[in-house]
Amino acid sequence: MGSEEVLTKHFDKVFTEVEFVKKTYNTLKKFGFNDDNTIASVCVCRDEISQTVRSIIKHTWGEAFNFSSLAGMFTAGKTGVKAAMHHAPKVDGKERYVFYVVPHIAINEDGKTGFCQRKGIKESSACGALCLFLQELNEGKLHISIDEEDIEESLIKRRLLKEIPYGYIPDLLELTKITRKVIQTDLEHVLEKVVDTTKSDYAILTGIQIHAPDGNYIWPAECYAVVNGVRQEIAL
Repeated sequence: MGSEEVLTKHFDKVFTEVEFVKKTYNTLKKFGFNDDNTIASVCVCRDEISQTVRSIIKHTWGEAFNFSSLAGMFTAGKTGVKAAMHHAPKVDGKERYVFYVVPHIAINEDGKTGFCQRKGIKESSACGALCLFLQELNEGKLHISIDEEDIEESLIKRRLLKEIPYGYIPDLLELTKITRKVIQTDLEHVLEKVVDTTKSDYAILTGIQIHAPDGNYIWPAECYAVVNGVRQEIAL
């Protein structure tokens, strides 16, 4: 099965990482955002294979504030967002912030989700943190107490469990899509509390990073800008 077949089996549309960042950048320029007047922030997984998109965002927007944790979950809270905001350029009396939300999943040459190759490893998993959560669900042995030696994984399980009906076990792709929505929701909840839209514009750009046999891609999900307090949808 070729890479195109693998991707179209699971996703209606994908872009290369470069295409995704370029398209979002060019679209946001129409709303007044650019690399001189905007600070970008990134929510991706800590995984080393996820850092390619962060590097492209950095190359496009300049140094980006890093919100990343396991599975790309947003755990920085109000303090993290306020820090990013305080580092934003102040141009023409306004600050501008761009937030990329991109959890990830691997798909191998057979179209099987969760599996990829790494250097020196023929079969590896991604996202490993979500795979671990699924493993516990499937085994019926879910540990949701806070493990002081594994805080981020503990928080992932406790947060995602709220979005899954009791007794239901999603597959990895569905869980990844749930994760993307959760990250967006949690980020939006904080932004509503700390951003003054009479003084600041911001954009949220979300998707799923896909590690395919021939490279990394992005499936675009919800993307929008809030300019002068008015939400503007972004279609890619």
